Amino acid sequence: MRPLTLPHFYGQRHLLADGKPLQNAINHCRVHSMIFWGPPGTGKTTLARMIASAADSHFIALSAVMAGVKDVRAAVVEAEQYRQMNNKSTILFLDEVHRFNKSQQDAFLPFVENGTLTFIGATTENPSFELNNALLSRARVYILKTLGVSDLVDILRRALADKKNGLGGNFKISDESIQLIAVAADGDARRSLNLLELSADIAEDANISDDIVSEVASGGRRRFDKKGEYFYDQISALHKSIRGTDPDAALYWLMCMLDSGCDPLYIARRLIRVASEDIGNADPRSLQIALDAWEAQERLGSPEGELTIAQAVIYLSCAPKSNAVYAASKAAMEDVQKKGSLEVPLHLRNAPTHLMKDLGYGDEYRYAHDDEEGHIAGETYFPDDMNPVKYYHPVSRGLEIRIREKLDEIEQRNQKEQAKRSK
Repeated sequence: MRPLTLPHFYGQRHLLADGKPLQNAINHCRVHSMIFWGPPGTGKTTLARMIASAADSHFIALSAVMAGVKDVRAAVVEAEQYRQMNNKSTILFLDEVHRFNKSQQDAFLPFVENGTLTFIGATTENPSFELNNALLSRARVYILKTLGVSDLVDILRRALADKKNGLGGNFKISDESIQLIAVAADGDARRSLNLLELSADIAEDANISDDIVSEVASGGRRRFDKKGEYFYDQISALHKSIRGTDPDAALYWLMCMLDSGCDPLYIARRLIRVASEDIGNADPRSLQIALDAWEAQERLGSPEGELTIAQAVIYLSCAPKSNAVYAASKAAMEDVQKKGSLEVPLHLRNAPTHLMKDLGYGDEYRYAHDDEEGHIAGETYFPDDMNPVKYYHPVSRGLEIRIREKLDEIEQRNQKEQAKRSK
């Protein structure tokens, strides 16, 4: 059922609509090296074959999962021989190109440079992370999007009617079942056709019933590429929805990840990070609630523990936000890395031995609890060779309002004490 011409290719209108660069390249046989980046089942291989057909080029297909440099060299020899015999160019299509390491990717660059090969790569991973710069500079990246339900419905109807490669109009199926298959395929054309074929295999008397489709479709899960691009897109959306105080959007992304098979404990660990990075001392209870959700998931497992994660997501979303702790720790780390190892002032050192006492360890240290305010005004705690720095700036939200007031009060007492000493 792989389409051979553009009219039968569904989806990717942002690339293939009239006047779009890729559509023009195909229609006018202007072939250039390119990389197709997108989820499975969106037409990467099909487009590569269409381009080769439109350009009347020799087509060599390799998979980086199975192939190596030896196979690339053999493809180069084949391309050179084909040009000598037919005076035609060759397109080398490399599926899963991100599986090649840097040296393997470099192997075919000279032959792309001299025109022996036109390279088309396909990947489900972000090319900027997985492909080397030399290859990226020689190929244009086209991003393929997940197919919509309406696109998948059209593909399924074409397969049902196709007499040569499809079901030939011999099977009956309701519109509701076609829609259900399209939704269950989750944007993957290959998956939608596999589900249809499986339903037809099970059906009796050429009647694909709603019950059969419901049973076949129920076994699928949503698209989720663990540790891949889509994985990080979803966890980023969850994190930013919580930061943006949108509990409904946060809950949606949480359920997307859980429905796709994401480990709930990974999400729970991420929530602990959110509690410190985006809420901090504006609501310290957030950290405890995130920890409780993690522990509940570990003890209860799924699905009971997942409800506690949902509870934590909603609480964190609604909590007052502050990144003051995150910003302060980052700024302090930058100073540590810039200034190197500075000595601890003598008055801040412990003196457990006589030698240390003789050396002045702990001398002139003033015990904060001896003061009625629990604070020694004017005392310094930074290294002697470093001026005090204010890293932590509480925001005017949540508990940090009170923290800010307390720190402002301490700052005023310090300034008064310093003014006395300067007289």
